[in-house]
Amino acid sequence: MVLQTPHSKTNPAIIWEPLPADYVLPDDPVENVQQPWLAAALTDALGANGLIQPEMLIASNFGLVATLNNKMIVKAPDWLYVPQVNAIAEGEIRRSYTPYTEGEAVAVVMEFLSEADGGELSVRSTPPYGKLYFYEQVLQVPTYVTYDPYEISLEVRCLQEGRYQVQPADAAGRIYLPELKLWLGIWYGERLGQMTNWLRWWDESGNLLLWSSEQAEQGRQRAEQERQRAEALAAKLRELGIDPNQIS
Repeated sequence: MVLQTPHSKTNPAIIWEPLPADYVLPDDPVENVQQPWLAAALTDALGANGLIQPEMLIASNFGLVATLNNKMIVKAPDWLYVPQVNAIAEGEIRRSYTPYTEGEAVAVVMEFLSEADGGELSVRSTPPYGKLYFYEQVLQVPTYVTYDPYEISLEVRCLQEGRYQVQPADAAGRIYLPELKLWLGIWYGERLGQMTNWLRWWDESGNLLLWSSEQAEQGRQRAEQERQRAEALAAKLRELGIDPNQIS
């Protein structure tokens, strides 16, 4: 069950300040082992297909920061995408992200729902702020994705006139994410020895974006096919009395 409360009639005062260096981030464990698998698979497919650029920020379980009514709030979605962030100094490690101060607005966030009430669909507008409220009304993230691995259901909400509206899926059950120009859907199969449901990307032409492991396997298969063709050709040449090693 998720907590849902009406929006507050008064908007909070929002300040965009970077997280102080001495701020202690919560070290909460993930809800289940599938959450980091899902996030890693999404990022892997983008990277393997050349869709990640140095100026982007793509991360999982990573703190997004806003100060509401003089109280700093940090929410860490399971996966996020920012198209353009400011560069950091060499050797520095980015440990959080404050929109507008450290780069552009967050474009996409994802939450993988937990069995317990994790607040992923909460619109609570007072502390502790609900995640849906925080993404919709504070960060104003254009696209908010929620995936329920228990019910095997995917929802994509896009910001329209200041409110999230659930987007329809196509005939294949996929939903378009305009910020990435990609379709997102559920795919059942194996990755890294895990046979389960995964979130996967398809391009605008309907082509599945392969993971790096799948691309590597395709490369091995092509190499094996080339080897077999070369061996067949060499055998044919020998039948004709031609030494294939003498052919330049």
